[in-house]
Amino acid sequence: MTTDWTAERTAERALELGLINDWELRRIWSELGRRNLPLDEFLQFLVRREYLTNYQIEKLLQGDREGFFFADYKVLYLVGAGSFARVFRAVNQTNNQVVALKVLRKRYSENPECYRQFLREGQLGMVLRHPNIVPVFEVSSYNGAHYLVMEFVEGQNLREFLKIRKKLEPLEATRIMIDIASGLDYAFRHGLTHRDLKLSNVLISSEGTAKLVDFGLATVDEYLESTLPDVPPNARAIDYAALEKLTGVSRNDPRSDIFFTGCIFYHLLSGTAPLSETKDRLKRMNKNRFYEIPPIQERDKTVPRLLTGIINKAMSLDVNYRYQSPAQMLLDLKTAARKLAQGEADSDLETLHNSALSNESQPTVLVLESNYELQDLFRKGLKKVGLRVLVVADPQRALDRCRDEESAPDCVLLSAAGLGETALTCFNQLGDDPRTHLLPAILLLDEPQKALAAIAVRSDHRRVLQMPLTMKALRTEVLELVNLQKDFAR
Repeated sequence: MTTDWTAERTAERALELGLINDWELRRIWSELGRRNLPLDEFLQFLVRREYLTNYQIEKLLQGDREGFFFADYKVLYLVGAGSFARVFRAVNQTNNQVVALKVLRKRYSENPECYRQFLREGQLGMVLRHPNIVPVFEVSSYNGAHYLVMEFVEGQNLREFLKIRKKLEPLEATRIMIDIASGLDYAFRHGLTHRDLKLSNVLISSEGTAKLVDFGLATVDEYLESTLPDVPPNARAIDYAALEKLTGVSRNDPRSDIFFTGCIFYHLLSGTAPLSETKDRLKRMNKNRFYEIPPIQERDKTVPRLLTGIINKAMSLDVNYRYQSPAQMLLDLKTAARKLAQGEADSDLETLHNSALSNESQPTVLVLESNYELQDLFRKGLKKVGLRVLVVADPQRALDRCRDEESAPDCVLLSAAGLGETALTCFNQLGDDPRTHLLPAILLLDEPQKALAAIAVRSDHRRVLQMPLTMKALRTEVLELVNLQKDFAR
């Protein structure tokens, strides 16, 4: 820090850098009534009245002229720092939206291959829009700096949360795991795995929602480590590599994410990390670290049996016994949460599966909708009449499910609200395909999409409904078609 800073010089530098404007500067001097006050008193005033932040003042007094702005984003605070990037809380000066900026460190920003990899992974993350995944809004570059603009989550990461709480009650931990598995399932259905699942990459919002952050960015860590010898290794990336080597699976196998999801659950319930902690790369690659994990029921005998079964299955070193997809684990977690809420903590995993199988007798409706709020509306509305609801956003996945005799639903609801003509195309493909032409289906059109009804292929069991439509009326149509399907099956 330079020793000759004064209140007036500090104000002039803040104005010169654009941290305050002329109107704000005049207001500052007017409120203070004088300019020759002690520097500390002046700085305290600026922070107290929110003209500047402590982080901005520290940089300003160090003589920094860069790093205060990235295009339209003004940096407020440094939130966290990793081996290849730093995260800032920032505000968009255009609309005052508070965001998180993940900025690639300068030494990597000067390497074209490094920053292209960073931007490429960020762009892949932009396709993910789910309440349990921190969204990436923008991938950009400014004055040689490369950064991602993400949602700023008011709250703390799961590591900080657990440091205070030590360990969590079973139902609370299970609900957090449902959020995590939901985010993983959504990403998996979009062809993405995480590869860096750990407590610090799960954010807990002020409302208690768990959100996954940094999807795909582990690839950047691994790339930097493989190409630049001076880059410190990412410990979790080494853990993933060690697990994959031990279990013989390929990189990006979703079952590796499932193993480390189980590790998080283990930690939440027992208060202890299952894998021994070490910074030594060779020790992290040692397969004995995995063999030496004590079963959760030995580590903490208070953990309910129905949860020990889920953890042991998720963390099985036999990948064929492990959950094969996030959706499978999610189903068990939801059933476990329901049983815990009902006071049935003594159930085991077999009981959970029997309970889940009993639900298979329910008529199943497959809903194709990309808008999450509408997904939730359909899910809740149709479940009220005893229907089992599967919601997907990917048309191809919906078609594949319908074509599979063993998993085909009893009815399909295709909403054009979020998908537009894609929903119509999918509806007509179901009608044209000999494997699905007898499957009951409803095409739901929004008000601006009336014209699409004319080119929809209809029949008694293939209907087109026009919004606005009450949920009660929609349920009536769905139940009628489900009953037609039952009659046909008999």
